[in-house]
Amino acid sequence: MQDRLACPNCFSIQLHKSGIEHGKQRYRCKRCKSRTVFPLREAELEVVRENVRYKKQQQKAQDINRVERKAFREFARIENAVVEYSKELKQLFENYKLHTETKKHRGGSKAVGVIQFSDVHFNELVDIQGNKYDFEVASKRCKYFVSQAKKYFKMAKIKSIVVAFTGDLLNSDRRLDELLNQATNRAKATFLSVDIMQQVLMDLNQDFNVSVASVVGNEGRANKELGWSDAVATDNYDYTIYNCLRYLFKDSNITFIDGDPSELVVNVAGQNLLMLHGHGGLRGGIEKAINQIMGRYSIKGINIDYAIFGHVHSARVGDNYGRSSSMVGANDYSEKALNLTGRASQNCYVFYENGNRDGIKIDLQNTDCEGYKIDKELEAYNAKSAHKTNKHETIIKIVVWLLLFSVNVLCASQRIKMIDTLKTTTAGTGAMIVTWMEWLPVAVRVLVGVATFFYICVKIYKLLEK
Repeated sequence: MQDRLACPNCFSIQLHKSGIEHGKQRYRCKRCKSRTVFPLREAELEVVRENVRYKKQQQKAQDINRVERKAFREFARIENAVVEYSKELKQLFENYKLHTETKKHRGGSKAVGVIQFSDVHFNELVDIQGNKYDFEVASKRCKYFVSQAKKYFKMAKIKSIVVAFTGDLLNSDRRLDELLNQATNRAKATFLSVDIMQQVLMDLNQDFNVSVASVVGNEGRANKELGWSDAVATDNYDYTIYNCLRYLFKDSNITFIDGDPSELVVNVAGQNLLMLHGHGGLRGGIEKAINQIMGRYSIKGINIDYAIFGHVHSARVGDNYGRSSSMVGANDYSEKALNLTGRASQNCYVFYENGNRDGIKIDLQNTDCEGYKIDKELEAYNAKSAHKTNKHETIIKIVVWLLLFSVNVLCASQRIKMIDTLKTTTAGTGAMIVTWMEWLPVAVRVLVGVATFFYICVKIYKLLEK
């Protein structure tokens, strides 16, 4: 009995002849409508099916192994980065001893002060017209902020204050390769942040009893995803800095307030103060969003009197909320991408037992005072510092100057006409002046430098031929 033919595409045996193609009989499948000149024989059909089934199983096993290997690599990278970060941070605390002697101030007051640190972004580097920011500038602005806030607190005869960290004390690199390669940088940035903030706390403690409360921000998260549960929210550099300070002052007179790392309610002079960063439920109209959050808490039996937050780098003091700006001020992103200008500022508040409250915005854009002490070696951690990116330009200038000097020597030795020597010298000097014009685009300066380099090389070659 002759074997029936099957379709190689769907394995159907419902084939019928459909003309000739290149001298071979062509068949058309009634089921899938495909045409072929290489049909399968029915006897071969089971072998083909088994082979396809085997290939599918093989591919499935390969996909499972690939997913498992990828998951393991991701986990191993994160674990390695965290281990290196922890080692470096531990080493820094062992090498640099921080002072934590505090005072206890007696006496009561009918008012409590709140000094808010929001969107400090300690490790951000800004160098634009009208604003510069690095650790040194941050230390100056922090000290000026504390000194100005003290004046308002002393006028209200305050004895106790709350230091409120409302997120984004530090920026982070959330890509795994950057996190792994720059673990040391993150550790040094964390340590410098802790060092500055512990000086802030000690400075305030000279005049007031200090309590510290903290919530985390979105820029300080260590992982890619932004989470709201306690387990995910605490995977954050803001939380690390807060707990480093808590450990440093564990046997001191400074009190640290526990609570939800995303939203925290603190009782200040009999008023419930809600602390949050501002990147979650505060979208759209601020007034409406604040009232909705207060309604959510009222269902739980908690009446919120006032809320403080940051996030958008724009200061505003309202009747039932206070929004702090950034310690950084304007940067390239805010000016060029968002078309916004900003100033560095922070807020402080005075809460009274009778229910009144005052909110003050303190401008920090221009500070003439000395900053808190920071270690210069640790501050130089940033691999993208300006002096490092400009080294290649200095080398090019030195090479061109040496070549220019060589041309003059050869001209003198070969007794070339003075006019040729002056031409070469003028061309080389003019080009070097252009390369030093900082206001010109880098591409133009580089092209001028390269052209001058080749011009002088050709000049030397012609002189040597004579």
